[in-house]
Amino acid sequence: MQLHPIAPTPFHQQDPAITDAEAGALARATVNLFRAWGLSDAEARNLLGGMAARTWARWKDGEIGRIDRDLRMRMAHLMGIHKGLRYLFREGDRGYAWVRKPNAAFAGKSALDIMMRGELSDLALMRDWLNAERGAW
Repeated sequence: MQLHPIAPTPFHQQDPAITDAEAGALARATVNLFRAWGLSDAEARNLLGGMAARTWARWKDGEIGRIDRDLRMRMAHLMGIHKGLRYLFREGDRGYAWVRKPNAAFAGKSALDIMMRGELSDLALMRDWLNAERGAW
């Protein structure tokens, strides 16, 4: 029997981009998550890559405009962080509060302190850390 090689799927087809509809849903979920975390407008805007105050105000009013690739990835990481916290803490309020609590694993800083450094990689780092923590069980 002769085997026929299967052509690999191009990378961009293996990992589809976040659609506009998904990005809108992510934006609405992000606004709700930031409310649960008790973030100030300045903190929220920083985590979203330095979003303009006017844009953030529109988001809070439910007016979501165009969302670029960086912002889509930031929100995807934030939802991954939220998911990780939901796995680690049975009570949602404990996970929401944990974000601000000093943590020995972060040299006494909070998860929010780490994420507030403002880089996309800081959000990815926190998401990876939480995934590793919950995977250890």
